[in-house]
Amino acid sequence: MKLAVLASLLASAAAFAPAQVGKSSTAIKAFEEELGAQPPLGCWDPLGLLNGADQERFDRLRYVELKHGRISMLAVVGYLVAENGIRLPGDIDYEGLAFADVPNGFAAFNTIQGAGIAQIVAFIGFLELAVMKDITGGEFVGDFRNDALDFGWDTFDEETKLSKRAIELNQGRAAQMGILALMVHEQLGVSLIPSV
Repeated sequence: MKLAVLASLLASAAAFAPAQVGKSSTAIKAFEEELGAQPPLGCWDPLGLLNGADQERFDRLRYVELKHGRISMLAVVGYLVAENGIRLPGDIDYEGLAFADVPNGFAAFNTIQGAGIAQIVAFIGFLELAVMKDITGGEFVGDFRNDALDFGWDTFDEETKLSKRAIELNQGRAAQMGILALMVHEQLGVSLIPSV
């Protein structure tokens, strides 16, 4: 018992010891000026994915980060819409299961039949392979406009474009954490959504 108390005291004292500052790799320093490397963390790479990386590797990781961020933003909105009871009208299958009768979150997988889940997976695969890709070599990594959509993007100056791209990147990062929190809390049985 005394040994356990001594060990816990040493561990708590070590928490207040000054942290040793290590050198950051030159690969990370090469990306310090990239979009998304923002104060106070700068180019933060705790898993070392950029160790020895070149610009092509960085661009691929940024592409994946943007894509996951966009999907997570849609997921958070979809989760909140479903939690508020907003559903499509009609039935989800030919057996008469209404959209309104499908529970939210992971419980929906127990209600929807296998063919319905297969359709969802096939639709996501179609989007991944045919729609959500850079065909024309856009203005920046993750630019899926493909010379077809604009929505006024070309009217912005370069500083505004950079600002809007940084906002999208940060909101995507937040949405990734948000949907993760919603899923974890659902599995724990604790709702993050206040009851009305």
